[in-house]
Amino acid sequence: MDAGLLFQMLLAVLGAIVLYTFIGFVPGTDETSVLMPVTLAVVLAGVQPIVVLTFFISAIITLNLMNAIPTALVGLPGGVMSTPMIEHALYLKERGMAATSIKKMATGSIIGTAIAIPVSLLLANILAPFSDSVKEYAPLLFVFGAIFLSLIGKNKLLALISIIPLGLLFQGLRYLYWGIGAVPQEKNVTVSFFLGITIGPLLVSLLGLLNKQSREALPRHEKNEIKLNKVDETHSLRHPLQTITKKEAGTSAVVSLLSNFLFFLSPVGLTILFGEAMANKEKDPVKKASMAITSMSALSHATYLSGVIIPLIALGIPLSPVAVGPANALFNAPPVFTLDHNIHHLLSKGEFVFAIVFAGVLASIITYFVAMKYARQMTAFVLKKVPHEAILGLFIGFILLLAYMDAGLINIFGVLLVGIVCGTLNKMGVNYGVQFMILYAAPWITTHLIFK
Repeated sequence: MDAGLLFQMLLAVLGAIVLYTFIGFVPGTDETSVLMPVTLAVVLAGVQPIVVLTFFISAIITLNLMNAIPTALVGLPGGVMSTPMIEHALYLKERGMAATSIKKMATGSIIGTAIAIPVSLLLANILAPFSDSVKEYAPLLFVFGAIFLSLIGKNKLLALISIIPLGLLFQGLRYLYWGIGAVPQEKNVTVSFFLGITIGPLLVSLLGLLNKQSREALPRHEKNEIKLNKVDETHSLRHPLQTITKKEAGTSAVVSLLSNFLFFLSPVGLTILFGEAMANKEKDPVKKASMAITSMSALSHATYLSGVIIPLIALGIPLSPVAVGPANALFNAPPVFTLDHNIHHLLSKGEFVFAIVFAGVLASIITYFVAMKYARQMTAFVLKKVPHEAILGLFIGFILLLAYMDAGLINIFGVLLVGIVCGTLNKMGVNYGVQFMILYAAPWITTHLIFK
């Protein structure tokens, strides 16, 4: 590996840290909607595959930790993965332990990353010899994935009912584009539909404001006054394991290890399941909250890392909610990457290991330092100076641009249709994971389950 490529990897790590440090502090963003479009842009810009992988690993480590900081300081979830921590973080905040929460979350992230990277690399190598067999049944696995995620979701029956109609919608739009010549027959429009799913709930909320009656019925609130308590920075940069108890460290390590073997399940579901199970073993409320935020922070990193590393190295196709969601551009970003020609096929095992370890170590060290030292100052800056609406507007505009690039003007309206349908279903309880799986299962569904 030459010095020039190593320098690019270093720039990718630093760029991801800077970008997602600020995005991570913006409350209410979704991991998929802020990770996938930017990663796609990096891929389409022609960046070297190993640099793209380095960027993405750094981004998810940074984003998952930084998303948790607003949760600890002001009770606002930065992203979906930090939502399970809200109740416990608020409990500690009310007792003047916001600084303690941040330290425990930061330490949990270090543990989760340290466990997930080597274990995921090991599991990926174990599964690699079976990749051809798995790929052969991949379309069917997507169908089973949609069914399984439906059964563990909030609205099980609606999610199951939506599988075939959504499959018809996605594949129907593809046939429309082929029929009118918007795209050639060999092109399978997927990425822009995927992005339509990610902005669905936001799109539905924005379009709902155009309805005068609905707009007038919305509740009115006074300005939300947020107070940031001064964080005691004494010993703020001490050794990570000195900020948590041995029991918290051991528990976080165990749940992080177990989550790697369940990489094909929902990261949020695993975080809630394992995090609450471990926390409920504590009787003291403070110890319970501390155990919960530490183990959940570790889980958020472990589930995301295993969810991308194992499918990417072992299979080359997205067979986990993380791979189908935020990491999708690593697998499928035409014309640069396709399911038959992506990072899995372009990098050697040695390059995979080096890129992941390089990004993981650097991103963990830097984000730990930032979280422990500057969390309060950065939260205050983002809340005061960076409008939430500006970030969301930027990503919506970016997604519509990519939709135009994917299949022309008609696809902007196609993506709007996908966004409205999927956003409505999302608000009714059909989560992203189910919808992403249906998107990939749509060709099989229409071919095998819909009879002429």
